[in-house]
Amino acid sequence: MPRYAQLVLGPAGSGKSTYCSSMVKHGEVIKRTINVINLDPAAEHFDYPIFADIRELIEIDDAMDDQALRFGPNGGLIFCMEYFERNLDWLHEQLGDEEDDYFLFDCPGQIELYTHVPVMRRVVEQLQNWNFRVCGVFLVDAQFSVEQSKFLSGMLTALSSMIQLEIPFIHVLSKVDLLSKRDKKQLKKFMDPDVYQLANSELSNTFHGRYSQLNKAIASVIYDYSLVKFYTLDMSKEDSITNLLVEIDLSIQYGEDFDVKEPKEIEDNKQDDE
Repeated sequence: MPRYAQLVLGPAGSGKSTYCSSMVKHGEVIKRTINVINLDPAAEHFDYPIFADIRELIEIDDAMDDQALRFGPNGGLIFCMEYFERNLDWLHEQLGDEEDDYFLFDCPGQIELYTHVPVMRRVVEQLQNWNFRVCGVFLVDAQFSVEQSKFLSGMLTALSSMIQLEIPFIHVLSKVDLLSKRDKKQLKKFMDPDVYQLANSELSNTFHGRYSQLNKAIASVIYDYSLVKFYTLDMSKEDSITNLLVEIDLSIQYGEDFDVKEPKEIEDNKQDDE
């Protein structure tokens, strides 16, 4: 039987670790075990139990403190992830061989890992070889997406990541619970956006029309692919988490191979008849 995995992606500060923590707690409510694996070698704090931690294999300080390498933070992180890619046997050992396992991979916030560096794509391919059904959950901070230009930038980054990894994606506007009432109303127009209108409103005013053709080209790329749709996530509402998990489960076909179980009421009635 297959196993299931979410790659939790997104820029630094988009709420990936908070998302993982909320999903673990939600899993406890719905009686589902959700395991989290940390893939960020620079992580420092977690408020959820860690099933496996890349820092047991390599940490960012290992690369930055090496006098022969002399990496900065970004170069050091890329080095760590490439080292991880070369040692995926460590991950296989951590994952074990249980069936029906459900994992969240809490990934680093460096966007280049998803847009053009091939590390994460190779990780995905290996997970699929291990019989995992994998989807990407791409988080964008809703607080930075109430402006057209920033929202379009987030859409392009999400689209680039989706094309690079070639797996089902669920795109999420996170931290909606931190928005003001005014910004929440503003956010509604981004749920099913007219990208041409967005590209030619604020952007054209900002650049005084000089880049109108570029704006149209950007909108055309997003519209022609027609793959990016955002869901909102309000951590203060359990229904918001439930609805998002339903969409994710559908994308990886979670539960389709489970045995059909009869409702408890029917079982009780059968026992009474006997």
